[in-house]
Amino acid sequence: MAEDADALRVRTLFLSDIHLGTKGCQADLLLDFLREVDADEIYLVGDIVDGWKLRSGWYWPQSHNDVVQKLLRKVRKGSRLVYVPGNHDEFLRDFLDMHFGGIEIQDQVLHEAADGKRYLVIHGDQFDLVVRHARWLALLGDGAYSAALFVNTHLNWVRRRLGLTYWSLSAWAKLKVKNAVNFIGRFEEFLIAEARRAQADGVICGHIHHAASRMVGDMHYLNTGDWVESCTAVVEHYDGTMEVIRFAEWKRAHAEVPTPLTSRSRPVAPVEDLAPAARTLPDHPAAQARAVA
Repeated sequence: MAEDADALRVRTLFLSDIHLGTKGCQADLLLDFLREVDADEIYLVGDIVDGWKLRSGWYWPQSHNDVVQKLLRKVRKGSRLVYVPGNHDEFLRDFLDMHFGGIEIQDQVLHEAADGKRYLVIHGDQFDLVVRHARWLALLGDGAYSAALFVNTHLNWVRRRLGLTYWSLSAWAKLKVKNAVNFIGRFEEFLIAEARRAQADGVICGHIHHAASRMVGDMHYLNTGDWVESCTAVVEHYDGTMEVIRFAEWKRAHAEVPTPLTSRSRPVAPVEDLAPAARTLPDHPAAQARAVA
């Protein structure tokens, strides 16, 4: 299935937050990356196309079209491609469980790695209101938690129909710079709790533009990052090992002597362990909210 003989071959590639249709999208770097990597399966974990931005003004240079064509070419060459929409491309949530040109559209997926571990693959925007209002949700309990998830999904659906903008957790957190780390931490914890509820061993998500790979208790949290600033992706190797590739950093480090990704040594320990027993999360996110509060 390899498209390039020198490409890094991986079992699975996870990409998110590309934001095609915006001037901030690093499409040229992404094209370089896609030339360097071949995968049996590709998961697009939301915010691939920025529908919100395109509604306010059309911007679609040739490089953005090239990214789409490159992905479709990989599908034609035999890769399985699953598209999990996010908030910026939520219009695709009207077409869940459908197939278009070999592309599957799913709201969330349980991915089984080569080592048998299962990962919940989800964009993560569903938890924006839960994270922002964790403290009062903890006081109100499970019903409030479920209501927040419902409101988050349907309110933004209505806003999209009315042509209004989406309220973004990541954008809001950046306005609260001194507390941004706390918000990211809460986001991670809620996503881990949701993965536990789905009886998974970990979660692979996007949304907050903050790439990560770490253990929290017995759960593996992975965030794919973005292709606006950090230019990162998550790959699964054929032994089931998960790794964050920071492609922009790789390119900078090898600017003078271009070097293929296949030449690098894989990290012995790609996971940062933040797993003291006290941080093991309760099974239900609402119970976890009480711990956060």
